[in-house]
Amino acid sequence: MEWLKNLSNAIDYIEDNLVGEISYEEAAKIACCSTYYFQRMFSYVAGISLSEYIRRRRMTQAAFELQATEIKVLDVALKYGYTSPTSFNRAFQCVHGISPASAKSQGSVLNAYPPIKFSVKVTGGNVMSYRVEEKEAMRIVGIRIPLSFDMEENIKLVPPFWSKTIKSSQFSEICDLSNQFPKGVLGVTVCQSTDEIYYFIAAATDKPTPDGMFEYTIPAATWVIFESDGHFKESIQNIFRRFLTEWLPFSGYTYAELPDIEVYPIRKERPQEGHSEVWIAVKKEKKN
Repeated sequence: MEWLKNLSNAIDYIEDNLVGEISYEEAAKIACCSTYYFQRMFSYVAGISLSEYIRRRRMTQAAFELQATEIKVLDVALKYGYTSPTSFNRAFQCVHGISPASAKSQGSVLNAYPPIKFSVKVTGGNVMSYRVEEKEAMRIVGIRIPLSFDMEENIKLVPPFWSKTIKSSQFSEICDLSNQFPKGVLGVTVCQSTDEIYYFIAAATDKPTPDGMFEYTIPAATWVIFESDGHFKESIQNIFRRFLTEWLPFSGYTYAELPDIEVYPIRKERPQEGHSEVWIAVKKEKKN
């Protein structure tokens, strides 16, 4: 429950600062997690990136003001943090499909995005099977690409990385490396620092690191493990969303902010669906 409360408080902070500067660092501090993991978790829970949410909320408020007052377009742009009329016009059209000037016309159709509210709902019928395991530090070896704090950009980078890797000779090498638990081809998001964020396609192994590959050691941790059968992309996203909104609030655990691990079967070609696992590191929630 504490996680959803903290997340709601962070949303309140964003709403209070739509006019002015919004600090991702401050929002993350309110949510009691790092800036990177706040953005990552927000995107899973809300279904859109944090930057897109803020853009939608600001453009919603901007549209209200343009239609209800005589305020000039340039003044609205400046009010919501856009020093360039061109960038404001682009953002406004992206949300509403029309220009800010057109929004002043009576009868204009606009899109309103209300603020997100997080609440616990009584649901049933959808079982969420899991197991919890303690595991010593695990060493992964594979290839990687750099990511950034821009979740929208990261979403675009990972699928082509998989496609390119599967067609390369390195994919077979990665499959042959797997000799430790969890067995399989792993997709691992690693945030080493604010300047070093990577997505690995790797294997858990004790074998030497081949030329052109990288290794990383994930610390010992308690892991909650969810299994899934279905389309990989939807399954993984759904597991993270349900973990954060249905499992975590009542579990007595908090998110440990360690690398998340996707486990896929070893095959010559990576199918679009099948059996997969998601490993998420957790730690016991501190009692107040």
